[in-house]
Amino acid sequence: MAPESTAVVCVECQAGVLGENSVLPALAADARAVLPGIEKLVRSARAAGVTVVHATFEGRLGAVNPGTAPLWRSIAAPTEEWAPGHPATQVMPELYAEEDLVLPRHHGLSPTWGTELLPVLRGRGLRTLVFAGVSLNVALVLAAGEAAHEGFEVVVVRDAVTATPAEYGEQMLRHTFKMLGRVLTVDQLGAAWEAFAAEAKTHSGTEGGRSA
Repeated sequence: MAPESTAVVCVECQAGVLGENSVLPALAADARAVLPGIEKLVRSARAAGVTVVHATFEGRLGAVNPGTAPLWRSIAAPTEEWAPGHPATQVMPELYAEEDLVLPRHHGLSPTWGTELLPVLRGRGLRTLVFAGVSLNVALVLAAGEAAHEGFEVVVVRDAVTATPAEYGEQMLRHTFKMLGRVLTVDQLGAAWEAFAAEAKTHSGTEGGRSA
């Protein structure tokens, strides 16, 4: 998980999903417990030089057919007015920094299927994707599976993801996500990135001494 080849991908951490006026209020309520973990994760990532990416949903851009999935049918009306720039599509302010990448989508239940997310990250030389956000019910499992299929190393951050109900998420982490990649905590990732930084500093000092 070298910082220069790793990205933290925050899925649907936006006002219309996790905010006070969420289109999925039960999910937003369950996510309140992990929002501090997501915030700690992105701060740690930025400090280590890890790319932070926000995969948001910006609405269907006038598409009449929302799709066949019951989830789509349930949120079609509440998201009908969503479009680029709509307040509901904005990343939660406590999770956003100007240097972050925001890669929205306008269709599908997954931030990776048929979108530019994976090609863009691969083009930046990133090989490990650390997933955070919502939800373990649908979007995250689809994204992790697609990323693994495309050859990325997958990490899911236990205390920066959730499902609804929250206890279902524990089952998903134990029995599904561990088959797709590694399940780690925010602190474990932070320690790993600090170790990389210490090793790089030691290596730099050694090389400097040899040059002298």
